[in-house]
Amino acid sequence: MRTFVAIEISNNDILQKISSLQKSIHFKAKPVKINQIHFTLQFLGEIDQEKCEKVQDVLNTITFSQFDLSLKGVGGFPNLKNPRVIWIGIDKKGAEKLIEITKEIEMKLTPLGFKKDKKFKPHLTILRVKHKIDDISLQMKEYETIEFGTQVVSKIKFKKSVLSPKGPEYSDLLEIKGNEK
Repeated sequence: MRTFVAIEISNNDILQKISSLQKSIHFKAKPVKINQIHFTLQFLGEIDQEKCEKVQDVLNTITFSQFDLSLKGVGGFPNLKNPRVIWIGIDKKGAEKLIEITKEIEMKLTPLGFKKDKKFKPHLTILRVKHKIDDISLQMKEYETIEFGTQVVSKIKFKKSVLSPKGPEYSDLLEIKGNEK
């Protein structure tokens, strides 16, 4: 099964603003389904049931305190002149907390044979650009400082992804709850 560790966005006001932004974009890009907006902390790829159980055991040892993330700004990877992904960024303090949790997850999963993903850059993917498009940096300028709101991060999820012609379908394998603030 194809798996990853993630933090989902559940704040309806934020999701509504993201949906509005996705609809206001006027270039060819595929929006990420609103119920699938998340931060990927570590992509684990294809694993069997035995490894899945070991991962769950390791993830159950992770402890963290709930924290806030303020979502703001829009950018693109690798850049807005030739984007493949359009993303939403987060505030510095929230990014530091996400990086801290990600490092702990990576460290604890390394003994199971998982290698570190590329350098973790906290972002929410909201659009995927399948075919080359023109430079959109001017069009996206108005969204550089847009604020989407604040999300309380209270759980980390271990998720399964099933690829289909309609796009990926996600389901939860495990939920790790953070300690109350």
